[in-house]
Amino acid sequence: MPRLQILELPEGAGDDRPPFALVIDRVSPEWVDVNAESMRDIKDRIGARCVLAFDGDDVEIPANEIPVDPNGYPLRFRVEGDFEQFREQVQDEIRKASEQLRQGLR
Repeated sequence: MPRLQILELPEGAGDDRPPFALVIDRVSPEWVDVNAESMRDIKDRIGARCVLAFDGDDVEIPANEIPVDPNGYPLRFRVEGDFEQFREQVQDEIRKASEQLRQGLR
């Protein structure tokens, strides 16, 4: 049975909403031939940039994978940036640029 997935694409300057491609795998070549016109119509209706159909093996999109814990529940991560080191790097770069400017003005 065919499987549907969404592949998010990088946004462009004039995009109203995030672009995406519709990915259909596990299809037979005959299914693609019969449904080619329907896929174009679906692409236009849902606003996809393209429809990709693959026969045979599954197409795995890493961004669509959901990590699970040992009990089978989705894992949630909270990522917090370490801005202290970043602040020090920026201050070092400002000092270097200021010193170069002083030397250039001499």
